[in-house]
Amino acid sequence: MRFIEPTCEYESQIRDYRQEFLDEGGSMDGTGALRRMEDPKEWIEYCVLSKKEETVTDGLIPATQYIYVKEDDNKIVGMLQIRHYFNEFLEKYGGHIGYSVAPSERRKGYATEMLKIGLNKCKEMGINDVLITCIDDNEASRKTIQKNGGIYESTVSVPNEGINLERYWIKLTD
Repeated sequence: MRFIEPTCEYESQIRDYRQEFLDEGGSMDGTGALRRMEDPKEWIEYCVLSKKEETVTDGLIPATQYIYVKEDDNKIVGMLQIRHYFNEFLEKYGGHIGYSVAPSERRKGYATEMLKIGLNKCKEMGINDVLITCIDDNEASRKTIQKNGGIYESTVSVPNEGINLERYWIKLTD
């Protein structure tokens, strides 16, 4: 498995990944603006600009986007985004990390491994206390977070969304 930033080499797979979520009706957590961007090149450029304070979209905070790719067939199976710090919304609802696994690739352990690698990336960035949230009825995500050391803090209701999010903290130590 490879954990890399998205490039144009993966353009058609990014399009397919997006479409798989649209067909399923699921949320594309950890993909930034992918849901609203039909053109993968536009999304890749957005990801590049989103990494830096001086080029991130106004009102947003810097974030680094990753794709999780199988070595044997070079297929994208998941995506993960690390937010470098919080704004008011992320501090309460979003956390440092968002992630998703393609619906066709679930229940294979990819999310747990992706989150483990993502946590290592957080540590490299100097983020030692990591907040991750998941919808309260998402048992798979809850287990993924807990397998990676997540400690439950609280549940919050997202205004005007009708969903409750469980908040978990992972303390990264040496």
